[in-house]
Amino acid sequence: MKCYISLGSNLGDRLQNLRTAARKLPILRVSPLFHVPALLPPDAPPDWNIPFYNAVVEIRWSDSPEDLLAFLQKIEIEMGRLRSKRWAPRLIDLDLILFGDQIIEEPHLLVPHPEMSRRSFVLDPLSHLSPSLLPPMMNQTVLDRARRQPGHQPLWMGILNLTPDSFSDGGELAETSIWQARLSEMEETGVHIFDLGGESTRPGAQAVALTEEWRRIEPVLLALKDRDRLFSPWISVDTRSAATARRALEHGADMINDVSGLADPQMVEVLQESSCQYVLMHSMTIPPQADATLPANENPVSYLMAWALQKLDELTRLGIHLDRILFDPGIGFGKTAAQSIEIIQHIKAFQELPVRLLVGHSRKSFIKSLVDNCSKDRDWESQGISLRLGDAGVDVIRVHRPVIHMKAFEAYHKARPAKTELLGR
Repeated sequence: MKCYISLGSNLGDRLQNLRTAARKLPILRVSPLFHVPALLPPDAPPDWNIPFYNAVVEIRWSDSPEDLLAFLQKIEIEMGRLRSKRWAPRLIDLDLILFGDQIIEEPHLLVPHPEMSRRSFVLDPLSHLSPSLLPPMMNQTVLDRARRQPGHQPLWMGILNLTPDSFSDGGELAETSIWQARLSEMEETGVHIFDLGGESTRPGAQAVALTEEWRRIEPVLLALKDRDRLFSPWISVDTRSAATARRALEHGADMINDVSGLADPQMVEVLQESSCQYVLMHSMTIPPQADATLPANENPVSYLMAWALQKLDELTRLGIHLDRILFDPGIGFGKTAAQSIEIIQHIKAFQELPVRLLVGHSRKSFIKSLVDNCSKDRDWESQGISLRLGDAGVDVIRVHRPVIHMKAFEAYHKARPAKTELLGR
């Protein structure tokens, strides 16, 4: 039986606590790690206000639900959890969220967990494991439900351009010590995905040989492969080459970010041979060309929706589960500045697609048409757009300096008027 367990910790070494607990479980898959403010009643002591680390794991269980509950409680006790007042900080918290599709109503066990439908710290991680899951007693998919919660958080994808000629930071990470420091900074801040790129896709860029693309990204993949991967950031490789994608997956990559939208006919075979996640991005040409844009007389949102649905239908027919797919409308790739802005203004329309939504807007030239006298690297302006995307429920936001975007979104999120969210810890 496939079951889902929610994990949380806000005492001690929170990451190590989650790893210790998870390794005692028969894990099939794990979610990204979320940093979540503690949900507290108004009269809670100030020292209870300690942020949580939260995640969800999918496990295989062959015994009864009651046995699983007892097993989870045994792990909590072994790890030193002390039962205290409700809402109080805790070393480890393990909740049985779903037990297959069963509905269980016993005095000490309610499944589905009665509060999961209003807990962002459960729905957000679960939406990146099984976005299309329709739990019993919930009339929405996990993904739809997560997007509509007041505490919804996107995943942050940090760009790591390992190229000498990318449009805004080419050559910046040429030295090993520099990219190592950038990765450490991103991980410490809670970045969810590292996106490694070995070929520039800026306008006018020259194609690079596959051997050169691989030479650029291999050292980073090797460095990341040796770390503890449990609840560490996912590794994405930004490539349009099936050959590079295959090698990257063999070296531990979790995701392929395909800027060409399946232009390489061998890419589908790579997906069929693996269980990786896949970013399906729309582009007219790679690299972008000023004279190759979406038709001027067409609504860009409608055009991209039709394109995405066609590609998703193709992937489904070829046996690729849509839970593995993220759609990226490709801001700036074959779109005029006006079209890119219109796409962002109507970004929620793409939530009608049966997949997660990723947007990469950071530092792109269309921003110059939004703001007079842009900052040199357009980071300030990019942050403003990130707030718009996060508030709209975009699932993954891809940026060059995720640290500043995440801090800005955290402040914005906390400063909004409070909305009802069940205090269910």
